[in-house]
Amino acid sequence: MAAVTNTGENLADLSQTRPLLVVFLRHSGCPFCREALAEIAEKRDTIQHAGVDIVLVHMYDDEFAANYFAKYGLDDLPRISDPDCEVYREFGLQRGSHRQVAGPRVWWRGMVATIFKRHGVGRMIGDVLQMPGAFMVHKGEIIRSFEYKTSADRPDYGEFATCDLPGAQDS
Repeated sequence: MAAVTNTGENLADLSQTRPLLVVFLRHSGCPFCREALAEIAEKRDTIQHAGVDIVLVHMYDDEFAANYFAKYGLDDLPRISDPDCEVYREFGLQRGSHRQVAGPRVWWRGMVATIFKRHGVGRMIGDVLQMPGAFMVHKGEIIRSFEYKTSADRPDYGEFATCDLPGAQDS
């Protein structure tokens, strides 16, 4: 895990003291990413109170990322800019098929996230076929991952980050 955050910290080193919720985002216009960021912002205190730190991995330049994440109050979190998706690949995340990113189920969930939940669609920066990911990393090892079957899937970030983490608060 050679990934380095915007503050110069290595992801593996960060994971030595506290578990990390590492969230890999899709392109910047994706309503599911906006939905995920809103949920992470909402559950941030619960996640961090449980002794888990949050790291965001994205495909944007850092200036855009700072402004994008600021809309959710998450611009102070460590983040990794990975426009070439090298860290995505290191974690086993691949590009999705058209069905995985734009199939009927995805369109329905996209309409709900975009219109009914008001997350909207924005300027697309990044690979529109790149699948997202959510991982718990501790002491340099992946201890949990969420398997995305489509780009519309997502875990309950609060539950995903805090369940079955014995000693996380003591780490």
